[in-house]
Amino acid sequence: MFCTLNTHKVDMEKLLGGQIGLEDFIFAHVKGQRKEVEVFKSEEALGLTITDNGAGYAFIKRIKEGSVIDRIQVINVGDMIESINGQNLLGCRHYEVAKMLKDLPRGRTFTLKLTEPRKAFALELRARPGSGPQLGTGRGTLRLRSRGPATVEELPSAFEEKAIEKVDDLLESYMGIRDTELAATMVELGRDKRNPDELAEALDERLGDFAFPDEFVFDVWGAIGDAKVGRY
Repeated sequence: MFCTLNTHKVDMEKLLGGQIGLEDFIFAHVKGQRKEVEVFKSEEALGLTITDNGAGYAFIKRIKEGSVIDRIQVINVGDMIESINGQNLLGCRHYEVAKMLKDLPRGRTFTLKLTEPRKAFALELRARPGSGPQLGTGRGTLRLRSRGPATVEELPSAFEEKAIEKVDDLLESYMGIRDTELAATMVELGRDKRNPDELAEALDERLGDFAFPDEFVFDVWGAIGDAKVGRY
């Protein structure tokens, strides 16, 4: 279903993303019990944060305390969302699932089919001999890409790390998703832009399918600017 870094627990804050430290331990979580739950949407916000594993499976990453979903005890962090009202979600990205949930009418009941994670087993990451001196230092990360080979890269700078964190927080606030790889792409696009309009153009060209609202782009511009000057 998904992998976590350096813990066997279902900790979605440790979910394996696009980068792996060369000294990290990886734990794979497999499918467990399936369940079908009826949810009455009494409020516009369900209180869910959605993520995915990049391979077509969307998961519950966070549940807001006191929210609609928090009051349903059988729904848990780590559950894979298989379908909404019978619509199969295999192959959907997290933002697509979040939008489907947001678009459900208030005051109606909908059905979720979920699969919970059952257990984890460890996977070992080994560097290939002769792959270069950086592999043995522990200072690099292995970056996984949806297209093209994995590459070993330097760790993010303090600016990049903080900017990615702030943009990821904005993604959760505006869109109900967390995606450090998407946040990193946005930081990369915005780091040399002189104003929010230039950032908006770059985002439209590269990530136009998201249709980011203007206020979100403005806040991303501000977050990148704050990280540049060390306002953390």
